[in-house]
Amino acid sequence: MRNFLPFRTRPVRSALLSAGAVAACASLAVGCGVVPGTTGGSGDAPITVMTWAPEKTAATNKPGMPAMAKAYARWVNAQGGINGHKLRVLTCNDHNDTVGAAKCARRAVDEGVVAVVGSYSQHGRSSLSPLENAGIPYIGGYGVTDDEFTSPTSYPVNGGQFALLAGLGEQLADACGPVVLVRPDSLVGDTMPVLLDAGLGTEDHSAVTDQLAAEDATEYTTASQKALEQATSDPSRTGCVLPSLGDRTATFMDSFRRVREDYPEVRTGAVLGSVDQSLIDATGGASGPFEGAYVTGWYPEESDERWDTMNDVISEHAFGDNRIDAADPGVQTTWVAYTVLKAVVEKLGDGEVSAETVRKALDDGLEVSTGGLTPTLRWRFEDLIAAGDFPRLVNANVTFQVVRDGRLVAARNDFESVLETLENAD
Repeated sequence: MRNFLPFRTRPVRSALLSAGAVAACASLAVGCGVVPGTTGGSGDAPITVMTWAPEKTAATNKPGMPAMAKAYARWVNAQGGINGHKLRVLTCNDHNDTVGAAKCARRAVDEGVVAVVGSYSQHGRSSLSPLENAGIPYIGGYGVTDDEFTSPTSYPVNGGQFALLAGLGEQLADACGPVVLVRPDSLVGDTMPVLLDAGLGTEDHSAVTDQLAAEDATEYTTASQKALEQATSDPSRTGCVLPSLGDRTATFMDSFRRVREDYPEVRTGAVLGSVDQSLIDATGGASGPFEGAYVTGWYPEESDERWDTMNDVISEHAFGDNRIDAADPGVQTTWVAYTVLKAVVEKLGDGEVSAETVRKALDDGLEVSTGGLTPTLRWRFEDLIAAGDFPRLVNANVTFQVVRDGRLVAARNDFESVLETLENAD
């Protein structure tokens, strides 16, 4: 049964025309009325960057991302910096609103940062427009808005929420009967059912039931009951309930756990960011509602040895900062994004490190290895996958995971490409 709301998007054609105009502007030595940041020339001048994310809000919070950025800076600076340049990291709280996002971006311009790195914001237009005008690259955003995949100064390191939802649909297509997506009533939430449905459609699955819920509720009893009723509507097949409420996913699952015994068996699923190992542990582990759940992520599971260096940095340079959870995909994205920044600065050698030179190095085909955490990344024009509404996409790979005996483990050993699903998404 389809209970489907209209998908509100910005027209792609106008977005690309606007992006093209900004690209032409940003390609000049001096941006459109604003001089791009230059904080590290030849010699040992420090390099200033910024990382922003929402903290202490009523909805989704990502405090671990700026905390990881600070730990990364302490790590590289303890080794003498990057090519002799000390790394100076500014952080900003965007407060999950357009005003806060714009303030963070304007501060980045005023401070003359060479890049904004490993950040999260649900307000892409407010945060990216000032960066575009100043020609400042946005490296490794979380991928929660379409602007991150259309802005000419954005350099995404993953496929964003779009790839996760398409991948989750593929993962669930042959495992679920009725599928119920519980998601927020927001512009970001509006993209979710379309992409999930596209993934489910790869196996001729019926459409997802789209159920709205408050992003800042304190309990979800009614929403849980409604989701269970929809998921168990076909007694011949086991349904699936997919909560995607950011920080409130834990609150939803607490209500869900209390009422699910009154209904037939259902499976659960989620994308990383809505669920991680700490949430699985907090909701009962192997005896909790996530046992057997299907989960889609961008990167290898947290126990994979490819995370060893990051885990060492957290252990040695985060000084017990409990905001940093190594299993959080936001923290992981910040790590990958700073890996890209480090590769760019090393490539520039003794040359000037500025917003313009960083952007030029990325545009000219710098290849960045992330140690297997992603495929090799490169952002030349010919490397852009340009799937559907995502012209800046370069990495459409995801990982399939599952909860077994209370642990989040790999369901498949390799990355899975969801490029075809993204191309087919309407």
